[in-house]
Amino acid sequence: MRIIRTIKEMHAASHDARRDEQRLGLVPTMGALHEGHLALVREAKAQCEVVAVSIFVNPTQFGPGEDLSKYPRDFERDRGLLEREGVDLLFAPSVEEMYPGGAVTYVTVEGMSGRLCGRSRPGHFRGVTTVVSKLFHVVEPDLAFFGQKDAAQAAIIRRMVRDLDFQVQIRVCPIVREADGLAMSSRNAYLDSEQRRAGLVLYRALQQVRGLFSQGERRVVALAEAGQRVLGGEPGVKVDYLEVVDPDTLEAVDEIRGPTLVAVAAFVGGTRLIDNIVLGA
Repeated sequence: MRIIRTIKEMHAASHDARRDEQRLGLVPTMGALHEGHLALVREAKAQCEVVAVSIFVNPTQFGPGEDLSKYPRDFERDRGLLEREGVDLLFAPSVEEMYPGGAVTYVTVEGMSGRLCGRSRPGHFRGVTTVVSKLFHVVEPDLAFFGQKDAAQAAIIRRMVRDLDFQVQIRVCPIVREADGLAMSSRNAYLDSEQRRAGLVLYRALQQVRGLFSQGERRVVALAEAGQRVLGGEPGVKVDYLEVVDPDTLEAVDEIRGPTLVAVAAFVGGTRLIDNIVLGA
């Protein structure tokens, strides 16, 4: 596995892949890798001849008071995991490499960036779309792989790709869960045993919504209230939102008539967790 630290070197590696007419797949990450990330890597390897993974803790997507300084970092562990998966290129730039002094340009997907997590984390999705657009320019992948756990992020990136004519295909892969249903996340490392148990309430709430839907309920207000009741029964969990939205636009819907995203975010102690399901797909 080749470790790349500079944009110039990454450009050269990308050009080599294209010269040899090999499909290049990109898995963007912030490190602290878990089985969810590795599932994306395996899917990329199944679809592409060359696989690149980026590790970059992106400061522009963290707001004031968020966990940028303590976000888990273990490059050597991550490197070893990626080597075992047969990754070809590991792009691990510095902040200075990605954001040269005086940089003032951002990419924003208007409207959508203020929904779901974007409502409670102002500027978060602007940071995401800016760094992902930079990665697309630097790596020039044919395909890019994202996880369904970050459903809002995936929808916003799809819209950005469409609106800005990026020549990359977006692949969104299923959520990978622990055996008890907890969605895998790098931030799960923050949870103590009691908080981890409490965090399962997000999945239970979504399962309650899914159960009512399978029984024929299509009114969003009834589905959302059922999920909120489950969330409200877990002490120590502070709900940010539980919303039922169009999976492409993230706009709220009144009734389920086709594929619909049910997304939830909540604080367990000081840790913010997210999860979602898609109904009617």
